[in-house]
Amino acid sequence: MTTEALLRAARRSLFAATALALAGGMALPAMAQSPAPNGPASVADLAEGLLGAVVNISTSQTVKGTEGPGAVPMPQLPEGSPFQDFFDDFFKDRGGERGGGGSQKVQSLGSGFVIDAAQGFVVTNNHVIADADDIEVNFSDGVTLKAELVGTDTKTDIAVLKVDPAGHKLTAVKFGDSNRMRIGDWVMAIGNPFGLGGTVTVGIISARNRDINSGPYDDFIQTDAAINRGNSGGPLFNMNGEVIGINTAIISPSGGSIGIGFSIPSQLAVSVVDQLREFGETRRGWLGVRIQPVTDDIAESLGMKNAKGALIAGIIKGGPVDNGSIQAGDVVTKFDGKEIDDMRDLPRIVAESPVGKAVDVVIVRKGVEQTVKVTLGRLEDGEKLASGEVGGGAEGGSEETGNDGEQDKAVATASVLGMTIGEMNDEMRGKFGIAADVSGVVITEVAKDSAAAERGVQAGEVITEIAQESVATPKDVMDRIGALKEQGRKNALLMLASKSGELRFVTIRMD
Repeated sequence: MTTEALLRAARRSLFAATALALAGGMALPAMAQSPAPNGPASVADLAEGLLGAVVNISTSQTVKGTEGPGAVPMPQLPEGSPFQDFFDDFFKDRGGERGGGGSQKVQSLGSGFVIDAAQGFVVTNNHVIADADDIEVNFSDGVTLKAELVGTDTKTDIAVLKVDPAGHKLTAVKFGDSNRMRIGDWVMAIGNPFGLGGTVTVGIISARNRDINSGPYDDFIQTDAAINRGNSGGPLFNMNGEVIGINTAIISPSGGSIGIGFSIPSQLAVSVVDQLREFGETRRGWLGVRIQPVTDDIAESLGMKNAKGALIAGIIKGGPVDNGSIQAGDVVTKFDGKEIDDMRDLPRIVAESPVGKAVDVVIVRKGVEQTVKVTLGRLEDGEKLASGEVGGGAEGGSEETGNDGEQDKAVATASVLGMTIGEMNDEMRGKFGIAADVSGVVITEVAKDSAAAERGVQAGEVITEIAQESVATPKDVMDRIGALKEQGRKNALLMLASKSGELRFVTIRMD
């Protein structure tokens, strides 16, 4: 028998033995089967105890004419059409073009949850009840109660409602600590998607600290628990039955859940809800500064090892730090004991701090770390002050040239870093519309494809500082750039003022 024939016979014998073992129920060592898994633990008990605290929010609003989403415009018919009378009657008082100011009721649905059973306080999203004429809260047992609006906060999209619990026993839930939640932790959402009340979905925390550009304090929890239209304002629970988020937004091209939902973390929501309950409005802390990110180039220019913190780009006149305690060009790295890793951390942490509180602020000023004491103002008052304040603050300009005046006049214009710069005078102010309280060196032209153009520098802006040193003449600018090159610096940090005085920092390559 040949070698090939022997191999074929061996294969047939092995196949026959395997078939016999399977037919006889014999377990082959290499094919041992493991017990079937039971799947994840049931959340039925948890959901059962929470469903009574989650409510449906129903609102109605009266809109006129074509303002409502249900308004239908009058079709454009040919002259003398036999259907003219029919359409005139149909669209009469329906908000169409010939309706003559007709109105209609627009209704919407959302979710919410009870946080105080005794007093009847309910939390939801502001956008769920915005501009509503009537608000009703529908409970899982079929009871419907009229609700009054206690207060809203558009910055975080939170609203607090109140119902009269007399004669109706409410179930409440508590807030948990969202800071303790980790990516991968299980969460449960309960709400009213597409009007289907009492819907329970389960998923995990997919990400944290998401900024979706919806407001100044974005710090969302991202989850893959199914969240759809109508879930807005509903709770996101941890596995202890505590609310660690308020469901508020989704990303979806189709309008349905694709597993990307966002919840306001309880850490941010609790203080807002407490203020709305107590005052009917928010009372946030306020520092009175304008800020921008600390990039790698800016960190290098400031002599910082790491790009972290919030760079102070301007001081609001009349604000809490308009006394020189914090200056433009400072970098805030810690506020009231909390690390400021990114620029957007500072507004949120300051806003969460009590009005009038004296706090320690750690700053880096000209490469040296120091701590200053600041007493916070109130953001709501500061917004009114800031809206009427044009300039960038006392730190933006320069009162001294640092050089002999006659010597400065010897250089009226200069070219540096792709910019043509000139002295500030009445002619320049008129040409570029520069405000009277803005001082420094005017940028009259920016070369295309230059390093300055790449950073968005434009003609009409004013250089007020270079490397945190004030400049008032073109010679000051040339001297500062020359000094930086001698020090081996690769970038120059410029503080620029807009025509109206708004300040910002840019770094420009000097190679």
